[in-house]
Amino acid sequence: MKRLTPYSIILVAAIVLGACAAGAVQSEPEFVMEAPAQPAADVAPPEAGTANIAVEERVASGGGGEAAGVERIVIQNADLAIVVSDVEGRMDEIQEMAEEMGGFVVSSNLYESYTSDYLPVPEASLTIRVPAEKLDEVLELIKEGAVEVQSEIRSGQDVTAEYVDLKSRLKTYQAAEQELTELMENAQNTDEVVNIFNQLMYYREQIEIIQGQIKYYEEAAALSAVSVRLIAEETIQPVTIGKWEPKGVALEAIQDLLNFWKNFVNFMIRFVIYTLPVLVTIGIPFYLAFLGLRWFFRKMRGTKKKAEPQQVEEKK
Repeated sequence: MKRLTPYSIILVAAIVLGACAAGAVQSEPEFVMEAPAQPAADVAPPEAGTANIAVEERVASGGGGEAAGVERIVIQNADLAIVVSDVEGRMDEIQEMAEEMGGFVVSSNLYESYTSDYLPVPEASLTIRVPAEKLDEVLELIKEGAVEVQSEIRSGQDVTAEYVDLKSRLKTYQAAEQELTELMENAQNTDEVVNIFNQLMYYREQIEIIQGQIKYYEEAAALSAVSVRLIAEETIQPVTIGKWEPKGVALEAIQDLLNFWKNFVNFMIRFVIYTLPVLVTIGIPFYLAFLGLRWFFRKMRGTKKKAEPQQVEEKK
């Protein structure tokens, strides 16, 4: 058997590092590639010349063109809150509709809620998954016949960059796995077998992890998640006693309070800008006249008091 040299392991590391570096050369500039996980410590680092040759070979082979040809991977989800007359019946209809559309029910929950006058009514929440291309049709069917649509939220997440990065790393790890398998077949002693086996297990674990992530992205993009909250119609009905509605009285009271504040503000503006200056203009002359008359009467009173003692002395 041919004896395995350390340069064989160096060659494997060069392939892995070179392929990962080539994965960063993407056709779409918005992709930011994550650096692949570092191999175990017992793999010798590649020589600079070997790594450069591997990188040049991968780039020249057109590996970076994979991102340009991949289809956009977008995960679409929706959240709805609708008011219905029959909560339990509507929940069953939505579950059946999801299965007919080629989807399935992820979760469903039927519980008890209360109206404004504390009467128990049913309420439900459920999550379904349906084909992404049928999402618009599903949303329209869910809203059909609803008393009221309280909220509708749609969201989308573009994971194309992550998906392309995972595919590139998967190819790199698979190439390393194949090379290590061939090296293991040619190993001549126990130390070499153990060393290569450890590296082989590491790359196989990484391959399984990446394959799981890729599968998750593909399934999430193919099947959209729709979360629905079903609210009983009685919950939104106002409290009524005979023909009297407290809601209407409260609204009238609020309107009267707003009218009072409006009239009060209008009065203060008119008082400050018009009434107060008029009062000041009229009041100043009257006040000056009052001061003049008071001074005159006081002077007259003082003169009269002085004249009375003089008359008394003259009589004596």
